Amino acid sequence: MRVVVQRSKEAHVTVEGKVEGEIRSGLVLLVGISQDDTESDCRYAADKIANLRIFEDQDGKMNNSVLDQGGEILSISQFTLYGDTKKGRRPNFMNAAKPDHAEPLYEKFNEFLNEKGLKVETGVFGAMMDVSLVNDGPVTLIVES
Repeated sequence: MRVVVQRSKEAHVTVEGKVEGEIRSGLVLLVGISQDDTESDCRYAADKIANLRIFEDQDGKMNNSVLDQGGEILSISQFTLYGDTKKGRRPNFMNAAKPDHAEPLYEKFNEFLNEKGLKVETGVFGAMMDVSLVNDGPVTLIVES
C-alpha cells in the first residue's frame, strides 16, 4: 500500500462537476493499493497516518497529528501510484491491484481512519476525478506498508 499524504488547508474532489468530498483543514490522501496488499496493510497505513506528527504545535514544531488538530481526511483512490516507469515511456500498472481487490481494501482503509474518530470524505472509486487543494506548508510525505 502506498499513500501520498498532503497537509491541506482545504480540499475537495469533483466528479463530472459535482462535489463528492470536501474538507477544511486536514490531510489529502492519494491511496494506491497493490495486488499484494491485505487488510493488515490498510490498518498499518491508517494508524501511521492518523498519528503522524506533521502539524505544528503552539511553538511552531511539528508535534501534532491530524487527530490532535481535529483535522479531516479527504481520501482519493489512486491506482497510478503503482505505475512502474523504469522501462519505456508508458507506465506499467501490473503491480496495481485490480478493482475487485482494491476497492474493498480502500473502503476498509477509510473505515479504519473513521474508527479513530476522523471525519473521512472520499471521491468515487474508479472515476475520473478533479482534486483541488491548498497544500499547507507544503508538507507532502509518502507512507508505505
